[in-house]
Amino acid sequence: MVFTSFNFLVFFPTVLVVYFLLPQKFRWVFLLAASYYFYINIKPVYALLLAGVTLTTYIFTNLIAQTNSEKGKRLYLTLAIVLTLLPLLFFKYFNFVNEGIYSLLNLAGLHLQLPQISLLLPVGISFYTFMALGYTIDVYNEEVEVEKNFGIVALFLSFFPVVMSGPIERASNMFHQFRGKLQFSYEMAVSGLQLMLWGYFMKLALADRLSIYIDAVFKNVDQHVGSSLMLATLMQPIRVYGDLGGYSLIAIGCAKVMGINVIPNFNRPFFATTMSEFWRRWHMSLIKWLTDYVYTPLSFAFRSYGKWGIVIALNLTFIISGAWHGAALNFLVWGFIQGVALSVEMLTRKRKDAFEARFNLSKKWWYIMFGCVFTYLLFAFSLSFGGDAATVPEVLKIMERIFTDSLRLPYKDGDTMLYGFIAFSILFLKDFMEEYYPGRILLFNNKNNTVRWLSYYTVIFLIFYLGIFSGEQFVYFQF
Repeated sequence: MVFTSFNFLVFFPTVLVVYFLLPQKFRWVFLLAASYYFYINIKPVYALLLAGVTLTTYIFTNLIAQTNSEKGKRLYLTLAIVLTLLPLLFFKYFNFVNEGIYSLLNLAGLHLQLPQISLLLPVGISFYTFMALGYTIDVYNEEVEVEKNFGIVALFLSFFPVVMSGPIERASNMFHQFRGKLQFSYEMAVSGLQLMLWGYFMKLALADRLSIYIDAVFKNVDQHVGSSLMLATLMQPIRVYGDLGGYSLIAIGCAKVMGINVIPNFNRPFFATTMSEFWRRWHMSLIKWLTDYVYTPLSFAFRSYGKWGIVIALNLTFIISGAWHGAALNFLVWGFIQGVALSVEMLTRKRKDAFEARFNLSKKWWYIMFGCVFTYLLFAFSLSFGGDAATVPEVLKIMERIFTDSLRLPYKDGDTMLYGFIAFSILFLKDFMEEYYPGRILLFNNKNNTVRWLSYYTVIFLIFYLGIFSGEQFVYFQF
């Protein structure tokens, strides 16, 4: 069951009605049952894996909390991390290791007739695994109190709005909400429905519309020239923003309608003027998780190396991020590119700040625009290694074609290009106004009822007119 399916459009209102009819003390129990029903609808066996990770997390967090010796706590933490990561490592990297072994055997001249096994990655495993690890580490660091109620832990890891593609939540934000008074709030419900509406626009009218062109190009690279490959490459960040950003808004909105606040995941990333700022705006829950649980410990471990220790920590963090995104060399290259870009910015920051101050550049519109464009282009081309191209040689071939091939556009689909441009223009104008003129032009939050409802109906019309209703999954389900 996905957010854009007809089943969800029946499931969610039904959940809301039952949820608010129940006495408050039973609402979290009902949410747990609804969340597992939601997840079982994808594939029932996956729920067993989720339950296993939940049980492991519950047992070891309680053991850590009950143990007085530091050595014992560290042992339980290590066991918890290993056991929690095992399913993710197995399902995510089995195919990669399996194919690698076959390739090595073939290179050695051993053509063995062994059965090849290919495993499908359980939906959402990367996200709830990170949530489980974060909670376990927080208990070890005594940053959160251990949760004695197994059901609350189970709800935290299976909560249906976030279980499949995040945001990657924290126990410190969710536990007290699940344990508290889950009650109806008109303001939160309206805000949540507004977020859901805009999320559906981003997914259906923008991401799925652009996917028609992007998929047509990247799945038939040999049939396209450099200019069409460049256009698809430049569209890729917008497609991912519409897809994952749209999912995040729908997820946050669903939770908000039920009176639960989920952390934000995007903050107008295309107005970032540097890569470091970009990563403070893009997939924020993942970056915050990596910062707290990977980068910070690594930078502390390499602190004796000074600024080069920070460089090492940055690159290792983003290489790990690349490995999290996919079990292939191209994802590691993508992570390495991000790490190098951030390292260069860190090493040159003082000189850059001095240069900007000397010529008073930080408030000049053309300098800000240059920073935004440069940052976008750097991310777009690096995303080629983390996008639809399957291998590093294929990405390099695409790059070569972009800079040496014809300027002709062989793929022509007027409606796709026009509708995609309209959807992106609306997204860009909305983000632009919120970034530089907040509160100036209000639509969804306008005090005038006519303006507010006209805005709702306009976005609904645009979703049906521009949107693609093919039932496609969200990009990050594969992670």
